[in-house]
Amino acid sequence: MADTAENTPQSGPAAADAQSKFAVPDSAVLALLGSRDENLRLAEELLDADVHVRGNEITLSGAPADVAFAERVFSELTTLAGRGQEIGPDTVRRTVAMLSAGTGESPAEVLSLDIISRRGRTIRPKTLNQKHYVDAIDKNTVVFGIGPAGTGKTYLAMAKAVQALQAKQVNRIILTRPAVEAGERLGYLPGTLYEKIDPYLRPLYDALHDMVDPESIPRLTQAGTIEVAPLAYMRGRTLNDAFIILDEAQNTTPEQMKMFLTRLGFGSKIVVTGDITQVDLPGGQRSGLKVVKDILDGVDDVHFSILTSSDVVRHRLVADIVDAYEKWQVEQDERDLGEDRRQHAGPGARSRGHRRGR
Repeated sequence: MADTAENTPQSGPAAADAQSKFAVPDSAVLALLGSRDENLRLAEELLDADVHVRGNEITLSGAPADVAFAERVFSELTTLAGRGQEIGPDTVRRTVAMLSAGTGESPAEVLSLDIISRRGRTIRPKTLNQKHYVDAIDKNTVVFGIGPAGTGKTYLAMAKAVQALQAKQVNRIILTRPAVEAGERLGYLPGTLYEKIDPYLRPLYDALHDMVDPESIPRLTQAGTIEVAPLAYMRGRTLNDAFIILDEAQNTTPEQMKMFLTRLGFGSKIVVTGDITQVDLPGGQRSGLKVVKDILDGVDDVHFSILTSSDVVRHRLVADIVDAYEKWQVEQDERDLGEDRRQHAGPGARSRGHRRGR
């Protein structure tokens, strides 16, 4: 591959090729290239421009548009590396995806938005939609985070809750979710009330442990600064000066959703999270999360953030699994609809034929 503009052919199809050279600060080179050059190899795979690295100098060549795009990618990654952030293949992949979306927002700004830090680990959004979700929580009193598993709906909401508590914007955090797997009939389970509800609340505790010193959690819960309780415990209360999170909201009925939202008191903020494709309500009951958007559409200070498989931040295979299930569900719904139509058309057709026979 040519290293200088002078060596680029000046005739034929290649005459339209462009070339760009730029130096990367020595302090950022290793982070930019990645362990065993894994970031560089992935960039070469994702970008249409040819990439050549010699020392701390990067040369890009190819079609002008491809070179310009590659320049933007490396510029964003260099900015992240210069800020001391760890850059891995996921960072490269997400940077390319954000720039490809053409939103005009800087991936470096999105991926370096710190929410909270603990023991050297910083929690921050990893996709553009996640940043919009976090921004919406800052700007609105009630926010709905709707999307599939692994998109950070609950985790980011928890981080914002802890941030608000640390900044003294609220006096307490209230975390709740419906115990729908037990059909709210907790009396049938063995053990004390705490032992009965603990399995349904455990995921909230697990996330909390990542953000707050685990040794302080019993003290905070005893003082009422952090409360983790099933949704049924919210009835009849007014929650002031609190950051309230309702998790697994797809398993609420419309009546339960209304009950929860009307607990909102002065100085409080509500975040509701859920996945409308994973409703576990018994008896074909309607999901409160599915209908609430139609009910609250246009209400001021209420925001709906929709996350998709592209926002999954778990193993990359999770996004493929989510997409496969969505495709299967669409096909299943179409088959069910076709079957319903055949069943409704059959008796009517036979009845008309019978009358004609008479």
